[in-house]
Amino acid sequence: MSSLLAPAPNDPVATPPARRPGSVRRTSTMLMSWPGGLGTELHLNGRARDLLTPVAGEPVVLAATTLDAVTGQTHDIQRIAAEPGVEELQRLIGRRARGNLRKAIAEELPQEVEAGTPLYLLLDDLAGAALISGFAFFVWADEIPGFHERMAAAPPVMIGICSGFQEGSSALNPDGTLKGVSKNTGRPGPLVDPADPLGWHELPDHPEIAMRRARRIDVWEENGEIRIDAMFRDSCWNPAGEEEVVHEYDILGTADPETGTLASVTAVPRVLPYPECPGAAPNATWMEGTPLRTMRRQVLERLRDTNCCTHLNDGLRALAEVPVLAAMLPDNPAR
Repeated sequence: MSSLLAPAPNDPVATPPARRPGSVRRTSTMLMSWPGGLGTELHLNGRARDLLTPVAGEPVVLAATTLDAVTGQTHDIQRIAAEPGVEELQRLIGRRARGNLRKAIAEELPQEVEAGTPLYLLLDDLAGAALISGFAFFVWADEIPGFHERMAAAPPVMIGICSGFQEGSSALNPDGTLKGVSKNTGRPGPLVDPADPLGWHELPDHPEIAMRRARRIDVWEENGEIRIDAMFRDSCWNPAGEEEVVHEYDILGTADPETGTLASVTAVPRVLPYPECPGAAPNATWMEGTPLRTMRRQVLERLRDTNCCTHLNDGLRALAEVPVLAAMLPDNPAR
């Protein structure tokens, strides 16, 4: 089966699209690093911003936030803080940065969830970022004594969790364990277009061994529709200091401005690890007709197991805040 598939996609976007007059852009990054080295605390440093680009005049920052969290070896949140400060964040200390964290966020910070704030996007990314962060060490494996032996001693069983790890996948051994980490990583251009330094929020410096999750969501109105142009990228840096992209999607869509319903959506895989991974992309259309504000829940319910790609799901779920961004558009009566 696998021999008939096209190679895994490897075409990262060189530069983000130009900002459109009369649009709102939300950008976010989550930097993952281990100041103490392999096996020590994971530091998660998030930045997010909403930027209005008016038809005339200068861009306006509508909202900006930072989030800093530290998790222990059992993925428990040990420290967490945001700027501007939010006192309720302290209620997340002791919670594990895994899937159940999203339920805790909804319980402890309902105001952020309801408002669809940049801080909520960063909080929702904590679990996914913690899960994928360790890929950075595989890129540095030859530089870390004993790393290959440590990984070979207990290869993970991955079968059935997503499109890339379906039965018979080229990524898996017959017993369902992972054969090895994919070498299909892309070399992107800079995340910030040099011709448009305002196009992204300020990016912090990164340590040598680190990963970064980056998102961009552009929203504007055209011909009576809300238009959506979004991207999702996970990347890290190799020992030569070069950025390597391991997951990247473009997501293009339209929505009804009256009902806030997703009218159309297309997911374009740009970089994915294995040939089977892009098989989930066409299933993004299953979400058409969904009220956007319910996407975080509905995506997880509809795109599951080998019908999903966990990174596609992450990209689609973030469309839940498109109505929030659309309400900020300059001609929107809600603004």
